[in-house]
Amino acid sequence: MNRILMLMLCLCLAVPAVAQDSGSDRGARLGELLELVRQGKARDASEQRERLETFIEERNEQDQRLQEREARLAELQDEVEAMESRFDENETEIAELQDRLDERSGDLKELFGVLQQVGSDVRSTLAASPTSSQYPGRGEFLQQLIEKAGSSSKLPSIRELEEFWYRMQEEMVASGEIKRYNADVVDDTGETDEREVVRVGTFNVLDGEGRYLNWESDTGNLVELPSQPAGRYLSAAAGFVNAEAGEREDFWVDPSGGSLLSLLLQTPDLRERIDQGGVIGYIILALGAFALLLTLERLISLGIVTMKVNRQARSSEPDPGNPLGRVMQVYQQNRHKDGETLELKLSESIAQESPKLTRFLAVLKIIAVVAPLLGLLGTVTGMINTFQAITLFGTGDPKLMAGGISQALVTTVMGLAVAIPTVLLHTVVQGRSKRLSQLLEERSIGIIAWRDDEGAGGTAEATA
Repeated sequence: MNRILMLMLCLCLAVPAVAQDSGSDRGARLGELLELVRQGKARDASEQRERLETFIEERNEQDQRLQEREARLAELQDEVEAMESRFDENETEIAELQDRLDERSGDLKELFGVLQQVGSDVRSTLAASPTSSQYPGRGEFLQQLIEKAGSSSKLPSIRELEEFWYRMQEEMVASGEIKRYNADVVDDTGETDEREVVRVGTFNVLDGEGRYLNWESDTGNLVELPSQPAGRYLSAAAGFVNAEAGEREDFWVDPSGGSLLSLLLQTPDLRERIDQGGVIGYIILALGAFALLLTLERLISLGIVTMKVNRQARSSEPDPGNPLGRVMQVYQQNRHKDGETLELKLSESIAQESPKLTRFLAVLKIIAVVAPLLGLLGTVTGMINTFQAITLFGTGDPKLMAGGISQALVTTVMGLAVAIPTVLLHTVVQGRSKRLSQLLEERSIGIIAWRDDEGAGGTAEATA
C-alpha cells in the first residue's frame, strides 16, 4: 500500500509536466505507470500470503506443543496421585511397624534410655580426664554408642555394651595408677612435640623435667602451663618424676584435676604484690632501702670508731683519728689551765664529737614515722579507687574492686614492713652511738678527776 501511495503522489506531481508533452508520450508514460502499480500490488499480495502462511504454521506448532504439555501434565498428575497414595500407605505401614517395635522392645527402650544418659555422663568424665592422653579415641566410640542408644532404627550390640563396661573399668583402674608413657605436648609457643610424661591417677600429668601439664578437653591435648608453681612444688615434682620404681617421694597432688593448680598459678608473687602497691608502694620501698643503707653506713662507721676508741683507750698517746684521741688531745693542749676551764674545753670537744656519732639518726626516725603514714595514704587511695569502681560498674563483678582493695592492703603492709625494722635499726644505732658518747664522757670525767687528784697530791707534798 505504501508503494501504491508513492506512485500516486508521483503521478500527481508529474501531471503539469505531462500536459506539456505530446499525446503519444503521455499515453506511453501512463501505461508504464499503470504497469508499475500493477506489479507493486502483485508483490504486496505475495508478501502478505507468505506472512499469513508463516503465521499459520507457527500457530499450528504452538497448538501441537501445548497439546503435548497438557498430556505430560496429565501424566505427572497421575504419577503424583499414585505417589501420594503410596506415601499414605507407607506412613500407615511405618506406624504399624513402629507400634510393633515398641511392643516388642518393651523394657529395652527404658534400658537404652538409661544407657544413653550414662553414656553421656561417662563421655563427659572421660573427656575431662587426663587419662584420655593415654587412651585416645574413647570419645568417638561413646558418641556412636549414644547415637545408637537413642536411635529407633539401630540398637547397640552386645559387643558394644561390653566395650562400654570395659571403658568404665579402665577409667576406674587408671585413677589409681601412676603411668609413664609418651604423648604429644603443646608448648607455650604452640609447637607440638612428643615427650615422656608421667600421669598420676586422674589428677595431674608431669613431663620428664617435673613440670606440670594441663589436659585441655576442648582440644584433646596436653598443654604446657604458661607459668609453673613455686619452686618447692617443682622440686618435689622433679624428685617424684626421677624416682626409681618403689621409691617413696613426696608430691603435691591436685585432687580437683587442675582447678586448684590454676588458682595457685593466679596467686600473685612478690613482684606482682609490689606492683599492686602502685606509686605509693614504690615510694615506701625506696624509703626502706634508703633507711637500710643509712643503717649499714652507721653500723660500719660506729664499728670502726669503736675499734679505734678501744685501741686509743689502751694507749697514752692521743690519736686525732678517733673521738677519744681528739678529746685527749684537747686535754693535753689545756692541761695547765684551771679545772673549770679544762672541763669546759673537754665538754666542748665532746659536744663536737656527738653530732658525728648521732648522724642520720633523725633521718631513720623520720622514715620510721613516715612509712606507716604513707601506707595509710595508700590505703585511703585504694579505697577511693574501689568506691569509684563501684560507682561506675556496680558490685556485680568483684574483680573490678580487687585492684583498689589490693592497693589499700598492700601499701599498709609495706608501710608497716618498712617502719618496724627501721625502728629496731634506729634503736640499735642509737644505742651504739650513746655508748660511745658515754665512753667519751666517762673518759673526760676520769681525766678531770685524775688531774684533780694529781694536783691535790702535789699540794699535800708541798705543804709537808
